[in-house]
Amino acid sequence: MSAFLDAYRFPDYVNIKHSSRARRVALRMDTKARRFDLIVPEWMDLSAAQDFALSQQNWMQEKLAELPHGAPFEDGAEIPVLGKLRVIRIEKHDKKITKLDLREGELFVQTHLREPSPRIQRFLKELALEVMSKLVHEKAALIGKTVREVQVRDTKSRWGSCSSDRRVMLSWRLILAPYEAMDYVIAHEIAHLKHMDHSKKFWALCSELSDDYMEGKYWMRHHAQELMAFGAD
Repeated sequence: MSAFLDAYRFPDYVNIKHSSRARRVALRMDTKARRFDLIVPEWMDLSAAQDFALSQQNWMQEKLAELPHGAPFEDGAEIPVLGKLRVIRIEKHDKKITKLDLREGELFVQTHLREPSPRIQRFLKELALEVMSKLVHEKAALIGKTVREVQVRDTKSRWGSCSSDRRVMLSWRLILAPYEAMDYVIAHEIAHLKHMDHSKKFWALCSELSDDYMEGKYWMRHHAQELMAFGAD
């Protein structure tokens, strides 16, 4: 397949994905990988997909340029955790153990690891699960519902979801968003426990469950993609 693709010219930031379900060619932005997935129906000639990609090249470049620069988890970096800026302080030691402590103005890391970034990310994921699970169950109780399971993942585009069997999934990166934004996303998913749509009743309940509905929704609409920069080189 790679030799076949080499016969066509695609930008480096375009990844080809063939789909048996797609009815037309489409572009989907992967903000985490900083690239576009070009969805190509299996029946479509690749030359037509190439023409489409090249016609959208300027638009894709503009969208990539709008993405925030990477903000790696390194010593001295500032990251927002639970609505407060914390400075990452990394102290190296000889013990084969890594300890992390979230303090008032810093995330203190004691480690023997040469590259502790993955361990810092794991710590933030665990913190996200703890904090957001509590909020999920509290909001569900307010409307007389229960949640079967809460998961945190590193999603590409969806910040949360709620399935019909009462499983809630949230992006761990919400722990790096302002509290109002994280709270709004959780309220949004919990409202789906009553309304599996986006009707007026759904939005009214979402607003009722949110601590600051307008601020949270506005931030997620205009700034959410900034969260994808954290931990990236």
